Amino acid sequence: MLYKQINLELVVAADEADAVVAGLNASLDQLEERHTLFGGEIETIPFEHPRMRKRSALAHTIAAGETVAVAIKAARESVTVVLRAVI
Repeated sequence: MLYKQINLELVVAADEADAVVAGLNASLDQLEERHTLFGGEIETIPFEHPRMRKRSALAHTIAAGETVAVAIKAARESVTVVLRAVI
């Protein structure tokens, strides 16, 4: 029979880790009632998270939109200057 191992990595605040582990264990118990699960464990490892957060896809999209708006405004001003020079 073919099996698959499912790996899941979560990062939570240290003071919330115990509550998250308890919730995960409860969810696993419910899953075990409907599916056959073999072994597994929940491991917690403390670490220092760097303060710098990565920007989300939405933040990147907003920044790109702002860049485009600035570029269009600059292009419009250039076209206006050229038209005035031609006229």
